Amino acid sequence: MSLPETQHDTKTLPDAWDYKGRPALRSSSGGWSSAAMILGIEAVERLTTLGIAVNLVTYLTGTMHLGNASSANNVTNFLGTSFMLTLLGGFVADTFLGRYLTIGIFTTIQAMGVTILTISTIIPSLQPPKCELGSSTCIPASGKQLMVLYIALYMTALGTGGLKSSVSGFGSDQFDETDKKERGQMIKFFNWFFFFINVGSLGAVTILVYIQDNLGREWGYGICACAIVIGLVIFLLGTRKYRFKKLVGSPLTQIASVFVAALRKKHLELPSDPSLLFNIDDIPGDGNKKAKQRLPHSKEYRFLDKAAIKVNDVESAGFTVVNKWNLSTLTDVEEVKLVLRMLPTWATTIMFWTVYAQMTTFSVSQATTMDRHIGKFEIPPASLTLFFVGSILLTCVFYDRVVIPITKRVLNNPQGLSPLQRIAVGLVLSIIAMIAAALTEVKRLNVAHMHGLTNDANAMIPLSVFWLVPQFLLVGAGEAFTYIGQLDFFLRECPKGMKTMSTGLFLSTLSLGFFVSSILVTIVHKVTGDKPWLADNLNQGRLYDFYWLLAILSVLNLMIFLFFSRRYVYKEKRLADVGIEMEDSGPACH
Repeated sequence: MSLPETQHDTKTLPDAWDYKGRPALRSSSGGWSSAAMILGIEAVERLTTLGIAVNLVTYLTGTMHLGNASSANNVTNFLGTSFMLTLLGGFVADTFLGRYLTIGIFTTIQAMGVTILTISTIIPSLQPPKCELGSSTCIPASGKQLMVLYIALYMTALGTGGLKSSVSGFGSDQFDETDKKERGQMIKFFNWFFFFINVGSLGAVTILVYIQDNLGREWGYGICACAIVIGLVIFLLGTRKYRFKKLVGSPLTQIASVFVAALRKKHLELPSDPSLLFNIDDIPGDGNKKAKQRLPHSKEYRFLDKAAIKVNDVESAGFTVVNKWNLSTLTDVEEVKLVLRMLPTWATTIMFWTVYAQMTTFSVSQATTMDRHIGKFEIPPASLTLFFVGSILLTCVFYDRVVIPITKRVLNNPQGLSPLQRIAVGLVLSIIAMIAAALTEVKRLNVAHMHGLTNDANAMIPLSVFWLVPQFLLVGAGEAFTYIGQLDFFLRECPKGMKTMSTGLFLSTLSLGFFVSSILVTIVHKVTGDKPWLADNLNQGRLYDFYWLLAILSVLNLMIFLFFSRRYVYKEKRLADVGIEMEDSGPACH
């Protein structure tokens, strides 16, 4: 019998608490009023991080007088660190602080970092002297000046990583998945979450970039600092309304304990019957049974099964006292196997983000040398990223309105492309993007040679900057396929209790993509020596060869990806083969 509406609204939730630790009331906690404050802090995070990153290469080359290769590496290292630290933020949130405190503390750290960055643009002694008019050499930033800059950037990166690891999870905590109405609201929350990410991104690549280039960096970064503080205040004002969940511990501990238990029993023989291995049914009264989905035994990675061999267990009061570092359940082992099966896909998606990194580094450097005028208005170089963000949104609309109806009609698949198919499309688009980028750079250099501008690094080449648009559009479309495909894949395929870690694993591919870009730039810069591909004066370099190199590496990476993806069996099929149903929790592209 259903409860009357008033009684339903006032009942407490079984797994959520208010800020005083009391069971949360449905009527006075959570829901859209709480989620809206969380969406705001995500929007200012995107505004700030992207507002710094997309225009950072021009600040490093134009103001700090660093070389093109060094500047590109600084940008990719900053972004790579930001995404890598989501793993740390997730661990801290799950194990020690909880999502609310993690967001509050790391947002404060981010605000401090951006404030230091703003101050460094105001105090003249924290920047090198401006280049003299007509001079071909400029004094680069000193060690002290760079130290202040790096402290600011990496405090910002630390804050971004901690905030980003928890903000989407804390937002979903405001809705009760067991309630049909609130479950529908949670789906809309993720749609709005993606929308606010792009609102912040659009504000960064248009308004902020224009302010930085025309009014000064101190104004642009100062606006970022103020936005973060305002977002933090609004977030804290919602404290009394939020729903809080208990700490569940980090899944990294489970993975480590399975490997340790298996190594301790490496000398033992596995029983011929998997039912003899220790499993969750062997733990009477374990509340974790309901939270865990029993998984069928698989024959892959059988070494890990040794973690579930029952030996030297202590029998007390009729049940087994378990030390998880000596004995793991077979279900825990199978969950770790699920993570291991995802690793080839994880590794082969890194290359896409290496290509993506070029859109915030060398593509912006190219734009600084080209004609950026529309009438009397001059487009800031970093604002070309607008085409990138726009391409993401248009591709999502195209996918929902065109691709899904076609797959539904032709392939009888209402869900559209599978996650791995979407990733494959994104990888192909990244290859085409690098081919387009190489051909555009060849044309740019030919025009520079024709007009005798190769020796002048500051000369404006009479070639429209819109020749760069195809590479931005292609990588943007590729991100729409790859990002959503990865997110769908990692959320669907990971064990139920590892979604936070799985999201961090997905975001780490972005991080490693930026770091791989830095490594490639460093290697190429050293190997090409006296005739560098990545010269400080792009008109004397061979950037097109670097783009060709990325295209070749991307083709090889795609072949490896296809090899593993054709052999991958989705968790849903594995469970269906043994008669177990799996909830459909994959995200959509909206």
